[in-house]
Amino acid sequence: MKITLLQQDIVWGKPEENVQCAGRMMDEHPGADLYVLPEMFSTGFCTQPEGMAEPVDGHSLQWMCGYARAHDCAVAGSIAVKDGDNYCNRFYFVQPDGKYHFYDKHHLFTYGGEHLRFTAGQERVIVHFRGVRFLLLVCYDLRFPVWSRNRKDYDVALYVASWPTSRVEAWLALLRARAIENQCYVAGVNRIGSDPACEYCGGTLMIDPYGQTMASCQLGKAEAVTADIDMAALEAFRAKFPVLDDADPFTLNQ
Repeated sequence: MKITLLQQDIVWGKPEENVQCAGRMMDEHPGADLYVLPEMFSTGFCTQPEGMAEPVDGHSLQWMCGYARAHDCAVAGSIAVKDGDNYCNRFYFVQPDGKYHFYDKHHLFTYGGEHLRFTAGQERVIVHFRGVRFLLLVCYDLRFPVWSRNRKDYDVALYVASWPTSRVEAWLALLRARAIENQCYVAGVNRIGSDPACEYCGGTLMIDPYGQTMASCQLGKAEAVTADIDMAALEAFRAKFPVLDDADPFTLNQ
């Protein structure tokens, strides 16, 4: 499967501009099965969602659905949405047949006040697409390994983020750790640019189950990168070196 990761320079509070930018970047890298965009790719990361959040069937989701249908691909990325009385940091995974799944960010970023206005999701979400199982995760989730522990139920962990430059080394180290400990591919998609609170330098990359970088974007540069994941190789590695068989048993109270 071919996966393209977009390291986007997001314009604060300008969804139309950001959607058009994402579309251009995707058009420049045709033929992917899946395109992955950063956290809150249409607006930038906001903790005050009033005036920023879209309805659940808003423009950005409709654009994702249209692009997926027109290009026979999946499109994934998070959007700030208002669902009833709640605001959610919602990670959509849109398929070419118009169906979509979503995951609401579970670990809200309390340090930045995200928990004050957003509602945390309580469900772990795995999407099956073209023979690959994807675990959906958002930014701060990366710091909590129990939530992303592989129970032999996924093959690729997708982390979309607005992770600031000041902590980019933690981002890179934790992504690699998640790939190794969960014996899976990891895609980490982070933005560049700035918003009223932070500067961002990216660090977008695909990591294989050995912890090796398969493809990466240049720090500080708006660009996309494509990697091919090999399911046969993943299954052979898991069979030869069955780490997941020896994992500690546990349950999550969700």
